[in-house]
Formats: sequence, C-alpha cells, structure tokens
Amino acid sequence: MTDNTETIIVDYGMGNLRSVEKALENVGGCPSISGDPEIVRNADRLILPGVGAFGDAMENLKRRGLDDAIRCAVESDKPLLGLCLGLQLLFTRSEEFGSHEGFDLIPGRVLKIDEPGLCVPHVGWNQIEGTRPDPLLEGIPEGSYFYFVHSFYVQPDKPEDIVRWTSYGKRFCSIACHGKVWGAQFHPEKSQEVGKQLLRNFLTIL
Repeated sequence: MTDNTETIIVDYGMGNLRSVEKALENVGGCPSISGDPEIVRNADRLILPGVGAFGDAMENLKRRGLDDAIRCAVESDKPLLGLCLGLQLLFTRSEEFGSHEGFDLIPGRVLKIDEPGLCVPHVGWNQIEGTRPDPLLEGIPEGSYFYFVHSFYVQPDKPEDIVRWTSYGKRFCSIACHGKVWGAQFHPEKSQEVGKQLLRNFLTIL
C-alpha cells in the first residue's frame, strides 16, 4: 500500500518524531513533520507523539498555537492518533505533577501507576486484550504484544471509548477511541510487525 494523502506528525518540541516518521515510511506512508498550525489544521490525518511531562506538553502546544489547530482538524473529521504521551494529552485532565487540562477529545483522566510492588515506569513488552472490532486493529491478532514505556495511564469516563486493555498490576486502557480520535499507550514504532500493521491501518482511515 502506498499512501498519497497528507499525514502530519505534530512537532511541539516533545516527541520521538523521526522514529515515528521512519516507521510510517516503512509501511508506505508519506508523512511530514510540522509545527506549523496552518499545515496541521489542513492535514488529511494527524499523529500526535510524545515523550515527557503532560503539563509541559500542553504548554508547548498552546504557545505554538497547535492546540487550536488540532481541535480544528478533529472538528473537520480528520483522523487523529495519539501515541504514548500523545494518547494522554487527548484526555480531559492529568494528575501528573499537579492538575493539568488536556484536549478533552476523549473524556477521562490520566492517573499515576501506583500498584504496590510494581516497577514504575512500566517498560517492556505487554499484551493488549479485548475483542471490540476497530479499524486500527485490522489484521492484528488478539493478545498481541506491544512495547510500553510509561508511568501514567488513561481512565476513560465512558466504557465504549476503551478499545483494548493491558494488565500491569491491574487492567488499564491501552487503546482508546472516540469518534475519529484514537490513542495508544504503547509505541507502535518500536513494536515490530504488529506496530507496523497498526500504523498501516491508520493510513487507510479517512
């Protein structure tokens, strides 16, 4: 599959942009990295990666005018995929180092992993569970392993926004979706063939 539409990886100064770009190119995509609000607003689809702290990320997005650009794209029915911190930013509020407002594109909260005896951050390969059909998971077997690195997790308000669970001490939401807004807590760009398939699927969503 060769993708001829415009996929923009949002550059707000906090993300593993090049590895995501390379992974998309490897599955036939033609991605661009941009921090220009006008380009982001008019993209065919968006990917919001992220590494770092929630509050700093939202501050960077607002300062660069990218928060409004992303909201405008979503209101125009453009698909959006958040990865790792990018997933968390899609939620209403985070409790990471205080209380911070997110995009509120998926109603819910971001909470700290605090189960006794667990290593934090949660790092390494873990399974996704659940059987809800979703175009993002076409061709990906139930119980597939993806690569995680995170200290916080998302808790959607609405059960119907949970696409997949992962167990680490307790179950947490590892893939969420609300409308055409998706988010994955893991790193598909580091998850070998199943990660490639997930990205390939996203490129087919219009």
